[in-house]
Amino acid sequence: MRRMYPARLNAGFTLVEVLVALVIVALGMLGAIEAISESARNGSFLRDKSIAHWVAMNQLTATRLAAQPPKLEKSSDEVDMGGRRWRWTMEVTQTPVETIRRIEISVRPEDADEESSLARITGFYGTAVAQPGTTVVLWQGQQAQRGGGGATDDEDNEQPPPKTPPEAEPPAGEPVDTPVEPPPDPTD
Repeated sequence: MRRMYPARLNAGFTLVEVLVALVIVALGMLGAIEAISESARNGSFLRDKSIAHWVAMNQLTATRLAAQPPKLEKSSDEVDMGGRRWRWTMEVTQTPVETIRRIEISVRPEDADEESSLARITGFYGTAVAQPGTTVVLWQGQQAQRGGGGATDDEDNEQPPPKTPPEAEPPAGEPVDTPVEPPPDPTD
């Protein structure tokens, strides 16, 4: 009589197959965890970079809105923003135009190396175009009119409206070009 082996011996995985499958799954999970960690680090870096840029823009705006021009020097201070302490450094230098000064501001976390910088911006302060607090509007063919900053000693409080040049008329005896409609389309 012949012995029959049960079918269950042929169905199933060996220990080696299970271990290989576990190694493959573990490597895949390590790659996924690394990608998630990198994404979190990038998000944190971008958040810090954005906040540092805001700190720099706030300092530049405060300097531009000051009534007195900034001194030609290097200065720095600390400020709290976004639940963190930041150190900004501002350097003001003279440009070739005497009434304009260049302002360079760099920002780093308080505990970072002094040579590092998360944000760096450059701006200008000057009276070459208009006094601080004024708005300059230029219309085609007009001179600048200033408003919003109040009158100075040499300005009147009321300025007359700008004169519009009269329509230029052609000299007598010269032909006048008038627009002509294009001929009708022959396919219509």
